[in-house]
Amino acid sequence: MKITTIGIDLAKNIFAVHGVNEHGRCVLNKVFKRNHVAEFFANFPACVIGMEACGSAHFWARKLQAMGHTVRLIAPQFVKRYVKTNKNDAADAEAICEAVARPNMRFVPVSRIEQKSVLSLHRVRQGFVRARTAQANQIRGLLAEFGIVVPKGIGHLERQVPELIEDAANELTGSFRLLIQRLMDQPKELDRQVRDRGADSGVAPQ
Repeated sequence: MKITTIGIDLAKNIFAVHGVNEHGRCVLNKVFKRNHVAEFFANFPACVIGMEACGSAHFWARKLQAMGHTVRLIAPQFVKRYVKTNKNDAADAEAICEAVARPNMRFVPVSRIEQKSVLSLHRVRQGFVRARTAQANQIRGLLAEFGIVVPKGIGHLERQVPELIEDAANELTGSFRLLIQRLMDQPKELDRQVRDRGADSGVAPQ
């Protein structure tokens, strides 16, 4: 009997697949190694396929759509309520299969590859911003231990630290001056990365 709806539990290497017919009866319950999934669905009649919107879901959604399947991504929190047994891959695939067939279910749009590229750039850029802020806070904290207070903001560090390093009247030791100088090189590199990634993604510098 024709399978109309399938739920796939995505994993790193093994995918659990649960399929039902038009009456909701289970007629497919298998696991596939990752490298066999595309081959299976390429030769499978078009149907509705549901997956949790996480990890590599958008990649697989685009791949399965290209094969003629209708793919619907579901936020993980909406799948949990349909898990009937102890959580495992097969139970998750069954829950996804049931959830995707619900008439009032809310789905996550499948991202185009261009959208994922931009989102990846944003994510990397935000990581650089966080790293830059953490490095600046570390430098500020080390200076505070010597009684030197530098206001928040990368600009304040860039202006004041070179003066502090050159000021022979303060109590900073030679090794500490060298340490701070080396630490200052890292925010500069991170700042360059932030600007570069911002230019790549069309985001204004922070």
